[in-house]
Amino acid sequence: MIANRGEIAVRIERACAEMGIRSVAIYTEPDRFALHVKRADEAYFVGDDPLASYLDPRRLVDLARETGCEAIHPGYGFLAENAEFARICTEAGIAFIGPDSEAIAALGDKVAARRVMHAAGIPITPGGMAALGGLDESRALADGLGYPVMLKTLRGGGGRGLRRCDNATQLARAWETLPEESGEAELYLEKCIATAQHIEVQVLADRHGGVIHLFERDCSLQRRNRKLIEVAPSPWLTPEQRAYMGELAIQAAAAVGFENAGTVEFLVRGNEIYFMEMNPRIQVEHTVTEAVTGVDIVREQIRIAAGHKLAFRQEDIRHHGYAIQCRINAEDPKNDFLPSFGRVTRYYAPGGPGVRVDTAIHTGYRIPPHFDTLCLKLIVWGMTWEETLNRAVRALDDMRLQGVKTTAAYYEEILRHPALREGRFDTGFLATHPELLDYSSKRHPEEVALVIAAAIAAHAGL
Repeated sequence: MIANRGEIAVRIERACAEMGIRSVAIYTEPDRFALHVKRADEAYFVGDDPLASYLDPRRLVDLARETGCEAIHPGYGFLAENAEFARICTEAGIAFIGPDSEAIAALGDKVAARRVMHAAGIPITPGGMAALGGLDESRALADGLGYPVMLKTLRGGGGRGLRRCDNATQLARAWETLPEESGEAELYLEKCIATAQHIEVQVLADRHGGVIHLFERDCSLQRRNRKLIEVAPSPWLTPEQRAYMGELAIQAAAAVGFENAGTVEFLVRGNEIYFMEMNPRIQVEHTVTEAVTGVDIVREQIRIAAGHKLAFRQEDIRHHGYAIQCRINAEDPKNDFLPSFGRVTRYYAPGGPGVRVDTAIHTGYRIPPHFDTLCLKLIVWGMTWEETLNRAVRALDDMRLQGVKTTAAYYEEILRHPALREGRFDTGFLATHPELLDYSSKRHPEEVALVIAAAIAAHAGL
């Protein structure tokens, strides 16, 4: 069973099909005619509530048992990092395709994870090692660390549950608003490592003691701590840094007895490397690692959960060329990235050498307002950094997605920027280049023709 929806559900279904495994999809009313439902071998309605029905662990495990499923893949988001869900699966005799509930719980508490990694000798960002007792304690800690600082929730993730504070006034304001916005009262504080690179290392671990890394991804191109474009490998990391971070990632996985696929995230500034967090699930951006290493990460997840040893040793893993993933979201960059839900009136996927698209949309698909705004993931591969950038721009220009506003044209502008082409970018790149939002929105000739034809047809009453 795939306890998820959208493009990641389709991605898992494809891996199952290649392995000769039957897949079971779940859906709520907005997804009744969705691609992941059509693509699965079986599909079951789980409730009228668009969102909550995807988040009921016991209901989903009961359905898995009723349909004879041997395993559940949670994808990312939803219940992917829910320790209770993993525990219920295990108690029901169903394999959870991910780490066990103890590892998920240990990594879900960010402060507890910091303590574990610190004890294992892994460098962590300077900051607190326990939940804060109040505003006065946070002020004292911030004064000791020096501003800017990051106020975070203990169980946040995905760019949520955190706030940068540049002074005591902002800290006090964040202390009041962050719990209400995130729904979580427990907070901790750490030093803000500004103008750094956000680097994450993909790891795979089996239950037989095998642990390997699949090199790194650079996720620095983000807006308000939300990733937009990811790269593998990092175009600026030295071989020594790459090897060191790979070793740290393996240490981190071993420190929590990790099994399955996970990602160890770091902040890097010069020669300073700091552990941020470890994500116990498949990542949205796993695609670029697959592109440069040739390893099917979802396939390996399923094999590991079935009790097999890793199919690769560390010395078998090589990376070739570069890969870039663009998250094409249904948002209007020129209007503060306001979501643009609605019907896709025309969709044409780009193609050609080194181009991959992971999506669940199609012409006529209606993007529902209940979920995130991701339409598709465009992944390109090339032998050199320049070739990969050029291919990404070409593929973005080839793509046609009409009916909703998207981030595609904005990404084209980003990928053309001279600094990016020289490999010079960090987590502050997009914030310090607001001019990138001044891209042209001009239509292609055939799009203009379609608009004119539609206007003529409407006027004629056709």
